[in-house]
Amino acid sequence: MHKSLSFDDVLLEPKYSDIGSRSEIDIGNHLSETAYLELPVISSPMDTVTEDEMAWTIYEEGGLGVLHRYNTIEEQITLVNKRPGLKAAAIGVTGDYEERAYALFDAGINYLCLDVAHGHHVLVKTALAKLRNSFGDKIHLMAGNVATLKAFNDLADWGADSIRVGIGGGSICSTRINTGHGVPTFQSIHDCSYSDRDAKLIADGGIKNSGDIVKALAAGADFVMLGSMLAGTDESPGEIFTSGNKKYKVYRGMASRSAQMDWRGQSSSPEGISTTIPYKGSAADILRDIAGNVRSGFSYTGTRDLREFQSKATFLSQTPAGQLESSTHILRK
Repeated sequence: MHKSLSFDDVLLEPKYSDIGSRSEIDIGNHLSETAYLELPVISSPMDTVTEDEMAWTIYEEGGLGVLHRYNTIEEQITLVNKRPGLKAAAIGVTGDYEERAYALFDAGINYLCLDVAHGHHVLVKTALAKLRNSFGDKIHLMAGNVATLKAFNDLADWGADSIRVGIGGGSICSTRINTGHGVPTFQSIHDCSYSDRDAKLIADGGIKNSGDIVKALAAGADFVMLGSMLAGTDESPGEIFTSGNKKYKVYRGMASRSAQMDWRGQSSSPEGISTTIPYKGSAADILRDIAGNVRSGFSYTGTRDLREFQSKATFLSQTPAGQLESSTHILRK
């Protein structure tokens, strides 16, 4: 049995910097040979996070939005057609996934996300083979989620161009509680970063703030996928409602009982919850704050781009007392 670390267990060691301005820093990365994301952020394909408005906003800020799949093919295509700048959408690995993939491709989608909870699975292997055989290199295949280096390498060998890393770490995910399975997301990123495959590593789950984003990138992630940080915004699906004198929106896991009932009419082995979160305003403002904070993170290590940052970053483990000191702890007195 070995010890696994989460984001809060580690800190990055500050280093000498000769950076005069954050404008010198490039935090972007190539998702494919032809696609460079100036902001290494991808929005999660959840029905309370990404529809056309979120996808368009994150595109304008330099990232990528993945349209969720919890609707009919026709409804998903309607969302795509609302914003022809939109490039990514999710599909499953059973049922109508092939028909959905063809429809999305015909509508101009360049990135298909095989969106399942347990990506190291024969159904994912079969789906990747079929889709790669059908589309060749005309489409980017994103798959996951996985938690181990073995799983990451297998999905890359099965045909995935990018892989979502993280199982059970999402803020509304109950997989670890209900099934006893999972790996702290930071540990999964660190382990999978040792892969010699070409697939891009997308850190997904357990990211609470921009500091966690910086840690994920330092540990080896090429991109991060965000759900809770973008939920509750103007651009996330769902209505704003008022309780008392505060505003809220719904945020739910796609394996929650409520989500399962809505999109397939039945619930089986729920692994998530549905809740409400405070209304946050514009996602564009959040994304700009993230970009500024990630640039600051790079500057604390004295680096100007992602590859240099990853090569120079040094982690320290911290004790529970260190975790308390790392927080804004004045209110704890």
